[in-house]
This record gives sequence, C-alpha cells and structure tokens, in this order.
Amino acid sequence: MARALSMGRRDRGEGSAVGEGARRGAWGLARLVMLVAWGVAAVLVAGILLVVLEANPGNAIVEAVTDAARWLAGPFKELFTLDNAKTQTAVNWGIAAVAYLAVASLVARLLRR
Repeated sequence: MARALSMGRRDRGEGSAVGEGARRGAWGLARLVMLVAWGVAAVLVAGILLVVLEANPGNAIVEAVTDAARWLAGPFKELFTLDNAKTQTAVNWGIAAVAYLAVASLVARLLRR
C-alpha cells in the first residue's frame, strides 16, 4: 500500500524517456512548421518587392520568385481589387504572408502542448 501511495512521476510514465522524446519531437516539428512558414512569407515579401519596384520580369530569378509568390498567394488572388495593380498585389500577397504565419503559429502552438 505504501508503494502505491508513493508512486513518483517516473512510475506513472510522465517523466520517462519515451515521453521526453515525444515532447522533443513535437517541439522539433513545431520549429519546422514555423521555419517553413517564414520561408513562405519571405518568398511572398520578395515577390511583393519585385513587383512594386518593377524588377525586370524577363530575368530568370525575378520570374521564379514572382511565379512562386503568385502560386503561394493563389487562395488570396483578387481578395481585394484595387485600381493600382502594384498596390493590389502588395495588399493581397501581404495578407497571404500574414495568414500563413498566423496559421503556422497556431499549429506550432498546438504541437508544443
């Protein structure tokens, strides 16, 4: 009876190596989710800058970045329709970057629990 009353955290499995490994794995996955989200946001912001600053669309790098940004911002296409095409791109792609970061932050927070 005394043994049952004195069960520590290890006896219940809460401090076990398996539990610690799972916790580290979840934290690592949360970091990976945020890293990918920051990468997506960086591509979108780079695309915004290239469009707003009127970079040469014939350049291979400019084309690759703007194509990637256009694809990533696909669900946000024409979320707002504005008179100025550059402003419309900046607003819609900016909202996409913020949305990706917000969703990733929520997912990462849930993984860390």
